[in-house]
Amino acid sequence: GVTRLLLTRIPFFKEIIVSSFACESCSWSNTEIQSAGRIQEQGVRYALAVASRQDMNREVVKTDCATTRIPELDFEIPAFSQKGVLTTIEGIIDRAVAGLEQDQPARRATDKEVASKIDEFIGKLKQLKEVHSPFTFIIDDPSGNSFVENPRAPQKDEALVVTHYKRTPQQAAMLGLEVDEKPADSAEDLKNEVLQFSTNCPECNAPANTNMKVVQIPHFKEVIIMATNCDSCGHRTNEVKSGGAIEPQGTRITLRITDPSDMTRDILKSETCSVEIPELEFELGMGALGGKFTTLEGLLKDIKDLVERNPFTLGDSSTPSKTEKLQEFIGRLQEVKGKTKAHFIMDDPAGNSYLQNVYAPEEDPELKVERYERTFEQNEDLGLNDMKTEGYEAAAASGR
Repeated sequence: GVTRLLLTRIPFFKEIIVSSFACESCSWSNTEIQSAGRIQEQGVRYALAVASRQDMNREVVKTDCATTRIPELDFEIPAFSQKGVLTTIEGIIDRAVAGLEQDQPARRATDKEVASKIDEFIGKLKQLKEVHSPFTFIIDDPSGNSFVENPRAPQKDEALVVTHYKRTPQQAAMLGLEVDEKPADSAEDLKNEVLQFSTNCPECNAPANTNMKVVQIPHFKEVIIMATNCDSCGHRTNEVKSGGAIEPQGTRITLRITDPSDMTRDILKSETCSVEIPELEFELGMGALGGKFTTLEGLLKDIKDLVERNPFTLGDSSTPSKTEKLQEFIGRLQEVKGKTKAHFIMDDPAGNSYLQNVYAPEEDPELKVERYERTFEQNEDLGLNDMKTEGYEAAAASGR
């Protein structure tokens, strides 16, 4: 015989593959449908209140994993008991009748009582086709690829109720999908989401939203990136917070800038980190610019903007000598971006800053990372001297 395949699209639904087989010798023929798409994110349940003969002519796509029910007769066609079909509601009932009548001659010869009950049930199914009384036709498909026609589309059909639902682990296993054992609200899922909370714009004080995301930096640690975009004035700002604890030791990172490609290195500058460029006699104190996750070029641009916008050097009271020195510094800072070799130093007592090692996991010949013990003054600035993490419960009890 010959099998023909046709890719077609059902209006207001999706594409399906219709396969048709025909045998010239015995004239036997058969049709089957398969979804041309993937398994949907959610299962679907169609419940149709059949009230007229016109409803029996509605087109139905029934996949092989769908369950068909008529509650008024306690009738059910289980999943995977039939191949997928593109037919009508009347066609599904006819197919069910043909399946029940198939072995009736043998049953009448062996068990007349069972055969008479099946004949009685077949009569009820045939009466449904005449729609003497309303009944409910339900298709439940965990794959989400079944369909019942809405003749009023794109308007809503009051007789048809479509419900999308989340598959159970048993249904997912039945479809051959991997079952996710983790709960939906696990910490891993939160790491993959962008959280949003309401705030006010720091420029115009209009209501705005701040987006927050946890990011894992390779060969370093987790950080929290926060970004705010104001729709009223267009002001945009971002800030980075360390996702971990303060390190036992401080970190001093020294990079020798020798090539323009060094400008593309990723940088995490925490709010406790100071920056120094000895060749320019420049030092940026702890807390300036806040936390930043950017590139070396981006950080140098932020430093340039910070210096240029200083009102004490560019205001009406500024002297020509100050302005000349400022312009000279900005010019030398521009030359650092690949033209002039210089040292870029990051000193973070909290140990939460990072400069990308492009040779990782091997050592970078131009990058030097030093660990050091914090001084009393540095611990005081970080609030660690007054912080008690052991035995505080006993001390609190004795204080009472």
